Amino acid sequence: MKHAADMQEIWAGHGPAGVLVRIPHPDDEVIGGIRWGVPEIPNCPAYWAIRCRWEEGASGFLSRGQSLAEEVGFCILGGFGILYEVNAAAFEMLGRHGAFELDSDLGVDDLGRLLKEPLEVGGRTVRYRFPNQRARRLFDMRSRLRDIPTAGICALELRDVLQAIDGIGPKTASWIVRNILDSDDVAIIDVHILRACRLMGVFPERVALPRDYAELERIFLAFANALGVRPSVLDSVMWTEMRSLPARKWESVRSGEIGESPSEVGRNARRPGRVRGAGRACPAGASHATAAKGSEAADRATPRH
Repeated sequence: MKHAADMQEIWAGHGPAGVLVRIPHPDDEVIGGIRWGVPEIPNCPAYWAIRCRWEEGASGFLSRGQSLAEEVGFCILGGFGILYEVNAAAFEMLGRHGAFELDSDLGVDDLGRLLKEPLEVGGRTVRYRFPNQRARRLFDMRSRLRDIPTAGICALELRDVLQAIDGIGPKTASWIVRNILDSDDVAIIDVHILRACRLMGVFPERVALPRDYAELERIFLAFANALGVRPSVLDSVMWTEMRSLPARKWESVRSGEIGESPSEVGRNARRPGRVRGAGRACPAGASHATAAKGSEAADRATPRH
């Protein structure tokens, strides 16, 4: 049932940058039986719609002067078992040695030796994991990128090309494409996005990656379109917030547990300035904008896992 005359009105943002946003009634469907809910309840469609409006125009996840080799190299250095902060430190260290120049003289042994050196992260000394494996992948990446024609290539074509590089799957290739081309034709489906969308019921419970990547991407792009937000912004905001809290915290506020009627729970959501859930997620003065460059990123410059 539609409630067109009973839209929710919420302020998104703070100070002069704040805007009044109108979204559908909490009981209206976004897609496939998923209700909008209210923005006070984290991880429901209304919450993400307002958080994305809050961040509209913040394209910090885009590359600013980075080469394709740097983007791919950053991703190769990340992955399962490697914290973003360690990823970023290793990237910056290798960058100082010219490791991402396609005509670099650094061989596999040189790259491995550099990656075995201790890194300073958050005031402590850490060791990079998998130095030999990543050294081989970085060397192979440079060789392959010399032969990749990228001029005038579209987002989906570039993603296909990138997946031919050892260590680059659909998620990582999508991340690079989004950063390089500012594309909304791809989505970065990682464990954080998967968890958020499963909890909302947007994704089915039983999926396997990378087998189901294309179908999940299709659903995510349709979901973003139904919310009226850019997929790249939704993806970035979701990732940042889902990563900030343990899984059990998000499970306790899953949108399916907000009560018999979300309109009862969120009756204050229709009053401008009462976006309590979004306020907790983004305090005044905070920013969830992200950067593709390791030294500047808080998000999604990390090859997510």
